[in-house]
Amino acid sequence: MDYGLLAPPFEPKTLAEADDATLKSSLLKQVEERDTEPMAKKVRFANETLLPLFDELEHRNPTPDLTQQIPLLKGIWRPVWSTIPFQDIIPGRVHHESYQIFDDNGFYANLARYKPGRKTPILSWLSRWLLSYDFMIMQSYGVQPQTEPDSPSPEQIGDYWEIQNVCIRQLLRLGSPSLSAEAAQAWFNRTVAQYQKDPKFQLPNSMSMPGKNRVQAKQYQQIAEAKPRLDHLYIDQDFRLVKTQREKTQRPSYTVAIRLCH
Repeated sequence: MDYGLLAPPFEPKTLAEADDATLKSSLLKQVEERDTEPMAKKVRFANETLLPLFDELEHRNPTPDLTQQIPLLKGIWRPVWSTIPFQDIIPGRVHHESYQIFDDNGFYANLARYKPGRKTPILSWLSRWLLSYDFMIMQSYGVQPQTEPDSPSPEQIGDYWEIQNVCIRQLLRLGSPSLSAEAAQAWFNRTVAQYQKDPKFQLPNSMSMPGKNRVQAKQYQQIAEAKPRLDHLYIDQDFRLVKTQREKTQRPSYTVAIRLCH
């Protein structure tokens, strides 16, 4: 562990005495190179090790007002670690080519490149050069007042994030270059423009994907129909700790993201 960073177990007194920069750096160090671990292991790591750190960062959140979070969101973010399950339904996600892109027009997207078979020695060379599968789920976002007891964020008094799934897009590419942040931004911009031009540009009724089976198809249909809940436990100009739930009965998921560019 680097000098000055906190190490587990994270004791309340130690966390309370640390400054914000130390807390953020300690969390980033803890999740470094762990996003490729099996989902069950990541969930266990969050619940058994990281929750005290999450709680302290939430207590320190410099931007609790949701309307003030909006200008901080715009730009390209990289999720460096996440327990959101849908991201790895398809095997072979390229973690350094995964992005969250927010615009101030009320749309954002999760984008990722997948190279099925890239971890299999015999197939890795072919998949690297011949086959890439790019996936985007685009959503609208905005702040709404809490008006009913059974609101999307019942634990929060006042405003909440209203998230609506807008469309899912997939591209199967042959011999394509890497999915850079700039390429992801351009794809997102084209998708937003097409959706704004044609309101019928909606979620598809069915989706084709590499190695799709009935379970995956059902999972993706659930993603398409869900109304996700989102809460920034901590957000500033360059760092986000996000808690999400696809459904009220689903376990919370956590994402640690850093800004790539504005």
